[in-house]
Amino acid sequence: MTGDDSSRAVLDKAARENFPVAPAFLPRAWRRDLMAVYGFARLVDDIGDGDLAGGGRYDALRLGLDPAVAGDRLAMLDAFETDLGRVFDGAPSHPLLAALQPTVRRHGLTPEPFLGLIAANRQDQRIRRYGTYDDLLAYCELSANPVGRLVLSITGTSTPERVRLSDAVCTALQIVEHLQDVAEDLGRDRVYLPAEDMKRFAVDEDDLAAPSAGPQVRELIAFEAERARELLAEGTPLVGSVHGRLRLLLAGFVGGGRAALKAVQNAGYDVLAVSPKATKPGLLREVGSTLRREG
Repeated sequence: MTGDDSSRAVLDKAARENFPVAPAFLPRAWRRDLMAVYGFARLVDDIGDGDLAGGGRYDALRLGLDPAVAGDRLAMLDAFETDLGRVFDGAPSHPLLAALQPTVRRHGLTPEPFLGLIAANRQDQRIRRYGTYDDLLAYCELSANPVGRLVLSITGTSTPERVRLSDAVCTALQIVEHLQDVAEDLGRDRVYLPAEDMKRFAVDEDDLAAPSAGPQVRELIAFEAERARELLAEGTPLVGSVHGRLRLLLAGFVGGGRAALKAVQNAGYDVLAVSPKATKPGLLREVGSTLRREG
């Protein structure tokens, strides 16, 4: 596999996200920079999940590792972090990090949000269960919120209040993704449903491994979905705080989360039989509703 093939395999996953990553209506410069950030975020997730194309041998080689250790996720994350450092001071080796360097320089981006995403994936190797909702929120602070902050920085619209609202939206999107992927995550020996909530609804991991969700699991998923819905509502004023095409992009993020939640609801909160995904018409309806609400 060539470097172009490996990078394209990562970037092609943008079409499968719950929200539009870099839609065509944005200025070309924004699209380029947003895709550079997406490439970083997607690649670090693929390292953490063991989902690298071709088993990760090409990526290990570009990160200065023996391809034979491509399956060692912590070693790969460490090498990726080292190469990230070269984005800010040097010449990175991995092509997706090389593509990120001009974006970092154009916008004066700092290492912190990128390091947060790497830390989240390190945490995934060591922590596979979350005791409380607050524990899960702390994880989302690393795994999701940096992405929204980077979007604000790239578009030159970052303020403390917008960061707060963006964090609510990004955490909600992360929780929605966890709800959609309960079965897949369990297959990776990960559970992102707080243990205290599972106990409250009398759900254990055997229930999550069933081919379809029983009543208690559905009640648990509905409870967590409502939490995500409340976070989206809290963060929605972010859309009305900006103008032009950025407003449409942020409405896409919020609408994507709402459409995904609607898909979960329409599945009767049975996220075990199938991973409920939003349809394009459903996404467009929710984006339109968000824009009218924040008009």
